[in-house]
Amino acid sequence: MALAVEALPRPLRPPPRLHALRVGYVPLVDAAPLLVAEAIGLFEAVGLRVTLSPESGWAAIRDKVSLGLLDGAHLLGPMPIALACGLGGLSARLSVACGLGANGNALTLSNALADAVAPEGASLTARAFGDALRASGRVPTIAVVFPFSSHNYLLRHWLASGGIDPDRDLRMTVVPPPQAAARLAEGAIDGFCAGAPWGSHAEALGCGRMVLGSGEIWPDHPEKVLAFAEAALERAPEAAIGCTAAVIAAARWIGEAGNRAELLRILTHAMPHLSGDELGAAIDGRVPGPALHFHDVTFPRRDAAAWWLAQMRRWGHVGADVAADEALAPYGSALWHAAAARVGEPEPSPASPPPEFSREILV
Repeated sequence: MALAVEALPRPLRPPPRLHALRVGYVPLVDAAPLLVAEAIGLFEAVGLRVTLSPESGWAAIRDKVSLGLLDGAHLLGPMPIALACGLGGLSARLSVACGLGANGNALTLSNALADAVAPEGASLTARAFGDALRASGRVPTIAVVFPFSSHNYLLRHWLASGGIDPDRDLRMTVVPPPQAAARLAEGAIDGFCAGAPWGSHAEALGCGRMVLGSGEIWPDHPEKVLAFAEAALERAPEAAIGCTAAVIAAARWIGEAGNRAELLRILTHAMPHLSGDELGAAIDGRVPGPALHFHDVTFPRRDAAAWWLAQMRRWGHVGADVAADEALAPYGSALWHAAAARVGEPEPSPASPPPEFSREILV
């Protein structure tokens, strides 16, 4: 694996002594930049001993990063905002270092519900979904992975655009990503919106079908981020910069076509109970909507974070009394620029704008 490290732009030299960091992640395909940075030696190349800690779900990640048990974490994009606002009874000051992917989530429905609202091969619109629900008289149970998640806010926005009130016309619940397909197979839920590979896994189990990709709601939307706890950043700023540089370099490595087979080997090692076909589907574009990708989305965009905040206000999760500057404080670019300079990464072009909505009109 040394070749990948040697091929990176200089300077990428380790400091005189190794720093130790503990970084949490939820086993998902969009944790790939972290997993790759560890597997091909990029953390070592910047003088770090990084312990990657797999966690059972987003609540565990939130709790551990808030309590100082993790220095940094793979987080849902809205989570640093939620922690800055003290939502869910926990608060923490984080700094977002870089993005970890764009697109990648899918709405997966039970076979019966999928057949009712989106016959095989047909595109699914929010209006058609709403019409089918009203015709059936059903109130299905749909899970998202965390209350303050891109999944929840993108799905709510899409539902509302079709005249569906997610708090009235559906039963919305929370299920950690690794449990989503199993809960669907058990019949405990009628569908879920989760990141790859769990929609593909549900299809492999034969218990559901992916009918909508999150990239169809907001093309190339930012998904997960790498963020550091303020205490860890103050204690070892060079370590945070080096870790971010390694992750940016890993995202670049993932984007090189010749590395796909090795990427799948790395993902399979981290998630051995899943097949390479399931793990590669979102990256290869074998899911609804635009493919999950990494390299050109590492820059953390405050304007995109502002859309998450607007949705959080729209659905009553953040009050009008919370100042935007306070809520969006985790989103800055200084850490990314310092890290990107170490690996010669230019700032990418602006991403596609978020979908528009009226905050006053629910549906």
